Amino acid sequence: MELSTERLILRPYATTDFEDSAVMWGDPEVVRHMGGQPATREMSWSRTLRYIGHWSVYGYGFFAVRDVQGRFVGEVGVADFRRDIDPPITIPEAGWVIVPSAQGQGYASEALAAALRWFEEAHGPQDVACMIDSPNTRSLRVAAKHGFVETRRTTYHGEPVILFSRPSTPGRASRATT
Repeated sequence: MELSTERLILRPYATTDFEDSAVMWGDPEVVRHMGGQPATREMSWSRTLRYIGHWSVYGYGFFAVRDVQGRFVGEVGVADFRRDIDPPITIPEAGWVIVPSAQGQGYASEALAAALRWFEEAHGPQDVACMIDSPNTRSLRVAAKHGFVETRRTTYHGEPVILFSRPSTPGRASRATT
């Protein structure tokens, strides 16, 4: 399966995406708003396998995002991370990460729109959550553009975060806990 937009190609994660993923997650700029600790290659390999496993278990997960020339620009998708957070996130969770050289070009929003549209078509309308570090103004703008509304502020791994929910039907209050 493959999704395409005017500028991007999204396909479910595969082991062939590992090298690009490892470089991205090892970049201090990428993880600045996500715990601040660059990932080791071992951590990136585990993430790659987790992404592939989501597709196998749930029929959805994270997409590797490439531009139409084939350059890796990041990842976007929906997952069930079972985060150790109280109260727990009980609905699918969207996420997006774009490599620094591709940021500021609208790729996150373009890819997220395609992924959310596919998710809703394939799995039916349902609320979706996301979690963002408050200083991450770019991600906050992407979330707002796609209908995510703040539901609460909490901590995750000792760091403050904001949880958002995107109702499955625009204009309807979220029915699930995020």
